Amino acid sequence: MDATLLATLADPARWRLVCLLAERPRSVGVLAQLADARQPQTTKHLQTLERAGVVTSQRNGQRRLYTLRPGPLRDLAATLNQLADLTDRPGGPHEIHDRHAVTLDAERRAAEEPGWADGRSFGFRRTLAGRPEPVWRHLTEPSLLTRWWTPNDLRVSELVFQAQPGGRIVLEYRDAEDADSSDVVVGRAEGVIEEVHPQERLTYRMSPLLPNGDRAFTAHVAFTLRPTDTGTQLDVHWQIDGSTVESADFIAGIEIGFGQSLGKLAEILTAGAPDTDRTQHHTDTRSFPWDD
Repeated sequence: MDATLLATLADPARWRLVCLLAERPRSVGVLAQLADARQPQTTKHLQTLERAGVVTSQRNGQRRLYTLRPGPLRDLAATLNQLADLTDRPGGPHEIHDRHAVTLDAERRAAEEPGWADGRSFGFRRTLAGRPEPVWRHLTEPSLLTRWWTPNDLRVSELVFQAQPGGRIVLEYRDAEDADSSDVVVGRAEGVIEEVHPQERLTYRMSPLLPNGDRAFTAHVAFTLRPTDTGTQLDVHWQIDGSTVESADFIAGIEIGFGQSLGKLAEILTAGAPDTDRTQHHTDTRSFPWDD
């Protein structure tokens, strides 16, 4: 009904009639005069509005009066308000998108020459449920990594994670709603594991790839785990080098995107999620065990 009413009201001539009828009931002849339109056309528009339920008519002596029905308009307004509230809810995807847009604009303006972001660092800290052992598994096992290692609107579509020094990393990700992988690949990154100290420290270097296959920049990432009375404190440190002018779009998304990823990790561990991968999408995952 809302879509039908919207389509009906979208016509400028019919909208003019609705505005006139909002003032008071009027006859087709008077409406045609006020709208500067021919009476047969005005009659057709009024019939369309009546079929949509937004006006009603009644014969009064020698003339037929048309009256606006406020109910459908209020219902439509309520639906539009609900959509606006959904879009504008605090902390929702649109607010995050707008925050990212501000950061993206600032980074693009700053990226004037190669090396512009070298030395930049980002720090993250999360207190996670569970002891270091299950946290470590979620950091190193591909079937568990795929559950959290992307921002909220993306999903892992291919993952290679060789959890041993010198091991290879490949991370490919797509839109979370791209169920059949028919849309474009959103991003791809490649890297190498550097340090592996089980349940204590994991470091690697990783580079997002530009469309031509070149590296946008290299991130040196370090995970440090420390047991607490209630679970595990996870500290993550990013250090940027090799930044290109084209890397601005990637760097602009680190704080929000990786923060969302860690938020998903925290939720999974809090919920005591099983160690199996329940994703509904196909993900190519490969891993090689590290050596004790």
